[in-house]
Amino acid sequence: MAPGATRGLPHWVLPLGGAALLLVLVPAAAPEQIAADCAQKTNTSCEECLKNVSCLWCNTNKACLDYPVRTILPPASLCELSSARWGICSVNFKALIIAMSVLGGSLVLGIAVACCCCCCRRKKSRKPDKSDERAAREQEERRIRQEERRAEMKSRHDEIRRKYGLFKEKNPYEKF
Repeated sequence: MAPGATRGLPHWVLPLGGAALLLVLVPAAAPEQIAADCAQKTNTSCEECLKNVSCLWCNTNKACLDYPVRTILPPASLCELSSARWGICSVNFKALIIAMSVLGGSLVLGIAVACCCCCCRRKKSRKPDKSDERAAREQEERRIRQEERRAEMKSRHDEIRRKYGLFKEKNPYEKF
């Protein structure tokens, strides 16, 4: 067992749990201060407002607003989506939503395709299907019949050559 690790838990669980607890407690400590910070940044600049992650910049009225956490998207009464900025001043909320949905859709589609490929690969690696076995058996039977027919035709042709004296011997000087 690694030093400092708790029995039964991986070594990264405790620091991760501590960080999660810290993230939960910090916003709960001063929600009034955050709202006041956002309101004070009104009529400044977008960059100044968005330094605080919990603030939302509205481009139409140059207002720095507290991000409405209870509703995921800011309502139109607060600020239009095309005018709202959050995180980055150069990207409006509508473009951010479209980009994230395309990215999320691509990710889901990629995972689905990867799962399908894995499932198909596993299915092929298993024992051969009955139809595959039957097709291989029939192909082998056809090959054997074809060889038998070839041998039979060769023997008939050899008989005819002997009958009419056209049979080619290996060494033409063997007769003498």
